[in-house]
Amino acid sequence: MKKIQFSFLAFLLPLVLLAQTKATVSIQNNSALERKEAIVSIKWDAVLSRYPQIDTANFIVINQATKKQIPYQLERLGHKLVQNLLVQVDIKAKSTLSLSIQKGKPETFVTKTYARFVPERKDDFAWENDKIAFRAYGKALEKEKDNAYGFDVWVKRTNRMILNERYKLADYHTDHGDGLDYYHVGFTLGAGNMAPFVKDTIRYSGNYQQWKIMDNGPLRTTFQLSFDRWNAGGIKVSATKTISIDAGSQLNRIENVYTFDDTKPMPVVVGIIRRPENGVISLNEQQGIVSYWEPTLGKNGTTAVGSILTTPVTNMWVDATQILAKTTVKSNEPIVYYTGAAWDKAGKITNSKEWFDYLNNFNQQIKNPSTNKKSFSCYYKITLIPFH
Repeated sequence: MKKIQFSFLAFLLPLVLLAQTKATVSIQNNSALERKEAIVSIKWDAVLSRYPQIDTANFIVINQATKKQIPYQLERLGHKLVQNLLVQVDIKAKSTLSLSIQKGKPETFVTKTYARFVPERKDDFAWENDKIAFRAYGKALEKEKDNAYGFDVWVKRTNRMILNERYKLADYHTDHGDGLDYYHVGFTLGAGNMAPFVKDTIRYSGNYQQWKIMDNGPLRTTFQLSFDRWNAGGIKVSATKTISIDAGSQLNRIENVYTFDDTKPMPVVVGIIRRPENGVISLNEQQGIVSYWEPTLGKNGTTAVGSILTTPVTNMWVDATQILAKTTVKSNEPIVYYTGAAWDKAGKITNSKEWFDYLNNFNQQIKNPSTNKKSFSCYYKITLIPFH
């Protein structure tokens, strides 16, 4: 028996073909946590090895218990050829879900993640899923008085994709029933951006200069933002940030690659802007979790922001304007962390305890000792067994 281990969910593929028209997948949740709207990533090579005749335009994935189709996506990660098959499933704790990959006409799946470059709004780059939305600022905004550095949050209380509607309406600071942008970023890291921290100072880059969409839904969107070389306290640095957002998740996966002329690690910080009014802050250096339940802002409600670092944290602290977590990076070596937000008026996470619990549970999923941190679905275990 051949085993490839990742963590607590598992999917099992047959070693023999069923007339080359079907493959069976069993997803095992070996944890004590129920997984809802989980995105499972199956290596496409594994599918091809058991179903070489598969037609990428004419296959379906069936829940064998309900006999209904489940949503899927062919993930390419910027390549011409398919890299992974993504499926979205609900699976109870300590249970197994069986799926069938077979020939058929796929249903039209609802788009649950989306991103685009927004040239009509000063080169914004905006992205969203069915829970929350974000944006990063482009080069054109650097010339404006309302320039900002960090990630912005657009809260939402609908599972629809709303970015295009809001930009077209040009009134996204007002809640028209589906949410709004009332988050303030300014000259901070906003909702969990990362920057070099050299000589005890945050060394902000300019806004992003180039963008590239690698996949754009319906279940996962992945894109890259590139930042030109800048002076980070005497160190010349450039950066590429690869950001992924999954359907059903409050958090983004962010993989940063910093390039600089030094063999020594460079300190960096992940930061969250802090409001003047009292909120609820939790700093867990051991687990690398920064949690912030913002103060309630009148009728706009409360935004929660949090980040999870996967590399050792050397320090966490709160200064006059930001909540910061410090770690280190090496030149041209990827560093992965997770950051995101929630809104109490969406009705899913309505208090600080629920937000902290969400981050802690997410952390358990990604921090298993066998985690493959290069994969957004890094909390899965894959086991291949014969088909019976």
